[in-house]
Amino acid sequence: MPSPPLSAADTEGMRAALALARHAASRGEVPVGAVVARGAVLLAEAHNETVARRNPTAHAELLAVERALVAAQSDRLLDATLYVTLEPCAQCAGAIILAKVGRVVFGAWDDKAGMAGSVADLLRHPKLNHRPEVLGGVCHEECGALLREFFEARRG
Repeated sequence: MPSPPLSAADTEGMRAALALARHAASRGEVPVGAVVARGAVLLAEAHNETVARRNPTAHAELLAVERALVAAQSDRLLDATLYVTLEPCAQCAGAIILAKVGRVVFGAWDDKAGMAGSVADLLRHPKLNHRPEVLGGVCHEECGALLREFFEARRG
């Protein structure tokens, strides 16, 4: 199935997520950033906070979705797009499905934990009641390089 074309809004959303990922790296967090937008309106943004919160579940997309639900004053984000620099894991894919995010645009593929096609495809599982539109690999080289550089620096 061919991917839908990349729009200017998609590029802008991913650029904003990348800026958040860089900020996360500067704070010693794994460099993942996420933005939730409804059209041109930014609902929420976040970066990984697992180190700062001492909480392994404080992933960028989970935090961004939680904040977007509050901003939208709703329990659903059907008309929103989540931009995230790394393919969502099982936890985050579950949150995306439960919040009924309409669209997910992600950067780097995650061969170890990705749930949008790499390890499995929870986001588009046919038995689930919600399946967002998914566009993967957006700015994947830049997103992947940021992660590689972060982990290479950690390994010394």
